[in-house]
Amino acid sequence: MTVFSLGGTIASTNGGETGSVGGVAPELGARDLVEAVPQLRHVAELEAVSFRQVPSGDLLFSDLVELAGEIEKRMEEGAAGVVVTQGTDTIEETAFALDLLVRGDRPVVVTGAMRNPTLAGPDGPANLLAAVQVAASSQSAGLGTLVVFNDEIHAARFVRKTHSSSTAAFRSPTAGPIGWVYEGRPRIVYRLPTLKGVPGPAGVTVPPVALLTATLGDDLRLLSQVESLGYSGLVLEAFGVGHVPGRVVGALEDLAARLPVVFASRTGSGEVFKETYGFPGSERDLLSRGLISAGFLDGPKARVLLSLLLGARQDLSGVRDAFESLNASVGSSEIRNEG
Repeated sequence: MTVFSLGGTIASTNGGETGSVGGVAPELGARDLVEAVPQLRHVAELEAVSFRQVPSGDLLFSDLVELAGEIEKRMEEGAAGVVVTQGTDTIEETAFALDLLVRGDRPVVVTGAMRNPTLAGPDGPANLLAAVQVAASSQSAGLGTLVVFNDEIHAARFVRKTHSSSTAAFRSPTAGPIGWVYEGRPRIVYRLPTLKGVPGPAGVTVPPVALLTATLGDDLRLLSQVESLGYSGLVLEAFGVGHVPGRVVGALEDLAARLPVVFASRTGSGEVFKETYGFPGSERDLLSRGLISAGFLDGPKARVLLSLLLGARQDLSGVRDAFESLNASVGSSEIRNEG
């Protein structure tokens, strides 16, 4: 099994080697993280790879495309699974990107820490141990990329960081965790269908996609700048079940004729509707104007999918089909109590 480290809080200390503003920064490599948890030797034989050493906000799609390639290479060489450690700020996005990019049934598990190693009670070692235990379990096969935090197992497609500092920050508001870890053993309580509509191999260059949020009283004048600023697509976080002010629908329709425009709910959980409301700016109106529904995906995850689809050179029709296929693929699940 391979542990890839990308930096983040789990790897942060105050050694003073990076930056000069004080505080902690990512300085520990994968080997440091693994050696700090002696119990890992009883779970799996681990290869430690320091892939990046950055705060997670500095990661790029090109890093994730390269990482996905390295993960698949390890899988081809016989690795039973992979664990990725990184900063928590973008875990919900990077894990979903890996869910879309990495093929095959072997587990990919992402984890990190909310408390850095210089604090009392850092959670990184426990999270790393639980992540390796999940990745080493045959129960985890075929579940796509998982996020393991605070002894809970979350599907990458649903998980969100919901608190700025709590060790229980990671939640899956729409679906809940798919399992947990107890006494060193994963318990998977339900299995998700395989995602469909995922992008083909993405190039290293992934076109930029804008993310805007509808707010009370806003006229969304930034819409007129999306194309001129060089964005190749837009994700709009709409009100509630997929609504925007009626005064902006003309600008949205005009932009959607040239670029893929996806609308998600700004609430962060649930799905956007398709056929309930009929006023200007409602979900029915937006769909009739050529916008694409994100379905159950929140804004950041819809942006990840759209970015990778454009990186794979999908046209507008291909983007629409991919979002529809992906949402259709989570229409059923197999409930299992894995004892």
